[in-house]
Amino acid sequence: MSASLLYGVVLAGGHSRRMQADKALLEYAGRTQLQRALHLLQAQVATCFVSVRADQREDSARAGHAQIVDLAPGLGPIGGIQAALHAYPEQAWLVLACDLPFLTAVTLEHLVARRDPACPATAYLSSHDGLPEPLCAIYEPTARPRIDEWIAGGGRCPRQWLSKSGARLLEPLEARALDNINTPQEYTSAREQLRHVHATARHLRVRYFALLREQAGRAEEQIVSDARTALELYCELRARHGLTPLPEMLRVAVNDEFGDWSARLSAGDTVAFLPPVAGG
Repeated sequence: MSASLLYGVVLAGGHSRRMQADKALLEYAGRTQLQRALHLLQAQVATCFVSVRADQREDSARAGHAQIVDLAPGLGPIGGIQAALHAYPEQAWLVLACDLPFLTAVTLEHLVARRDPACPATAYLSSHDGLPEPLCAIYEPTARPRIDEWIAGGGRCPRQWLSKSGARLLEPLEARALDNINTPQEYTSAREQLRHVHATARHLRVRYFALLREQAGRAEEQIVSDARTALELYCELRARHGLTPLPEMLRVAVNDEFGDWSARLSAGDTVAFLPPVAGG
């Protein structure tokens, strides 16, 4: 089955009752959660939208973005997914909740690379309970009538729908990537943890070979990155330079020694990405 073009939508239509503040506007490292989610999506999809309730269309944080408005009130996240599938019925959708502060480009890249258009959806399993995670997932056009039927029958939980849908379910790549935050206490804790992560940004030298050198427009560069592993670094650089090869098509070397994608990086490392046929 040929793959439909992938569109992206951030679900930002919740009431945030437990948080007692609009979760889309909570900030991490100078960016709101909504801005961060859109930034992550833009590297993976053809175009991005924000899912909103009807009464949020003129909200200052959402009005400047392309929107998809819920078809009916009170449905929760599955209503946002349904509205996206109806807005562009021929497209597949990469759906993100706006409250995933630990989500990385690595996890999204892995999800998109393993998308199965023959299934109604592709999603991760939770690292906590082993159930499907519906709010960082890809929904194919074939999911639309099934979700319509689920909602018409009184279904509201997208996790339950995924469990019964025949979706392709992936083991989690990063244990905390899909943890969301729902209370002021969780928000404070997440900010502190992410502050520590950003404090570990390191200077790295990156070298490109063959096609990568052509696409990056340079043979090497000096960068500052929060990436902890070679895989995280490559996904960051793919988004920055539009590199097309998937990680599994390449070899990685750290300080002139070939290794695997889980290699941990240290300040001052030289990281090289190259096709298997190229020299070291």
